[in-house]
Amino acid sequence: MDRYPPIADHGLVGDLQTAALVSSRGVIDWFAAPRFDSPSVFAALLDHDGGGYFLLAPEHPEGSWKQLYYPDTAVVVTRFMSPDGVGEIVDHMPVLPGPTATDRHSLVRVVRAVRGTVRFSLECRPRFDYARTPHQLDLTPDTATFRAPGTTAYLQGSIPLERDGQDVRGGITLNDGESAAMVFTVCAPGGEAPPPPTTERITEEVWANIDFWQKWVRTSRYHGRWTETVHRSAITLKLLTYAPTGAPVAAATMGLPEQVGGERNWDYRYTWVRDGSLSVRALLDLGFVEEATRFTRWLGDRLGAHEGPDDEPLQIMYRVDGDPHLAEEILDHFEGYRGSYPVRAGNAASDQLQLDIYGEALYALAEGREVGEQAGYHGWKGLAATLDWLADSWDRPDEGIWETRGGRKDFTYSRVMCWAAFDRGLKLAAEFSRPADTVRWTRARDTILEQVMERGWNEKEEALVQHYGGDVLDASLLLAPRVGFLSPRSPGWLNTLDAMERVLVSDSLVYRYDPEASPDGLRGSEGTFSLCTFLYVDALARAGRLPQARYTFEKMQTYANHVGLFAEEIGPSGEQLGNFPQAFTHLSLIMAATTLDDALDRLAA
Repeated sequence: MDRYPPIADHGLVGDLQTAALVSSRGVIDWFAAPRFDSPSVFAALLDHDGGGYFLLAPEHPEGSWKQLYYPDTAVVVTRFMSPDGVGEIVDHMPVLPGPTATDRHSLVRVVRAVRGTVRFSLECRPRFDYARTPHQLDLTPDTATFRAPGTTAYLQGSIPLERDGQDVRGGITLNDGESAAMVFTVCAPGGEAPPPPTTERITEEVWANIDFWQKWVRTSRYHGRWTETVHRSAITLKLLTYAPTGAPVAAATMGLPEQVGGERNWDYRYTWVRDGSLSVRALLDLGFVEEATRFTRWLGDRLGAHEGPDDEPLQIMYRVDGDPHLAEEILDHFEGYRGSYPVRAGNAASDQLQLDIYGEALYALAEGREVGEQAGYHGWKGLAATLDWLADSWDRPDEGIWETRGGRKDFTYSRVMCWAAFDRGLKLAAEFSRPADTVRWTRARDTILEQVMERGWNEKEEALVQHYGGDVLDASLLLAPRVGFLSPRSPGWLNTLDAMERVLVSDSLVYRYDPEASPDGLRGSEGTFSLCTFLYVDALARAGRLPQARYTFEKMQTYANHVGLFAEEIGPSGEQLGNFPQAFTHLSLIMAATTLDDALDRLAA
């Protein structure tokens, strides 16, 4: 087995407060607890030798493997087939009841001999606090207890364990129809061990988990052409949302590279205003009203807190509980995925100026108004104050949507989304008869549009470009027709779409921009951005280019992993790169599918 499996060679399980990756060879090589953004417990994906892992797999794995999700659930089934027998591993995390945060989180692993005889091996080697804190093992006949400062973990079940230093190993032989289970539980220091798992309780938990997810999916109102694909993306978004606050994280992982061996390795376990805001429309289109409404409340709380840097109303990202402090550090002791160093925890981009977030925030609040509770007078006053601030602040260089570290520029996309902020604010003020400085907001909105069309337009390329005075194309502008900045079939926009196709599209996959033509302050290259490919589908469908849109969308499905998940990028050889799975990719898939479905239905009618 390779020291590092492909990034895409995993399924995702979670309990709506944190999540774990399970490789198709039965190894949990990423798990952080008690929250998505907590220090890791298993991180072999970032350091094979020192990161820690939990292996439960056939002792002689020289057969064929297959991994799948139990239909419409977050229960991962990994199946092993050999001439001597067929074995199965079922992984899940019991969904925690209610919106209350908890320090107890369990990984449940069930093994079974489906046919013949299978010998299963177990190795459990936790490495707490990003493998910086040693632990002590207490081993009794039915429980392994791992104690570290700040954390206690228990491993319990029906597989006999033996000590291996401060870790454990074990094994069991199962015959046709026999099964065994192990439960790894992380809790607060001194927390009591869960009751010993029984076959009956484990079976009940698995079926309760299946029932939870299938009932949730049945509330979807999507019945289009790509139901299974869309619902897998919806489940993934749900898995990446922190239930106590309703805030989605950008990805379950940190440090996975955009270029293997390169330095573009970021921590994505936080809530971006941009990503979360765009998810509102995607969730509403599927009928998941509660999830959309909870995020708009979280977003309203962030506006009310007014905790952005330099007295700005918003910060670009937060922790899932709304904490704005995300100090970045380098984990020197981790070698990184396949040598992709440095490995960063935290995210220094949180202090960047990205003015587009106000457009996405207003877009979310406006889209959610049809189902969410109105913020009331005081909530509106806070929103109006934000737009008053933006009226004085929009005309500044910033770091832009891609969080470049090469200096601020007058990014065209940032201006487009500032336009969207004022446009949505004016519409909300008119619809709900709210007090607003509409003259000032209208002037700002119109000035932005004129400025973008004069300074963001490049005559040579005959297109809108990445920043004023430049000639680099940027796929972020694919959102311009969705927010109404340009008509999706206007000549200027169609010219921009054609220019992007010539420069940014490679066999239907879309690059976000060319870092060589527009240096971003980082070494190395990157793959095509899966988010941008789905935004391209959305823009093509709106432009009436339906055969091209459908071909691009359906071809992109062939780059999903074996269980329908996407990372951030697609590399030169078709491999998935970046943090995994990425919420932005899956929400843009939903956006593209619903737009394309509507366009195809109108054509058929």
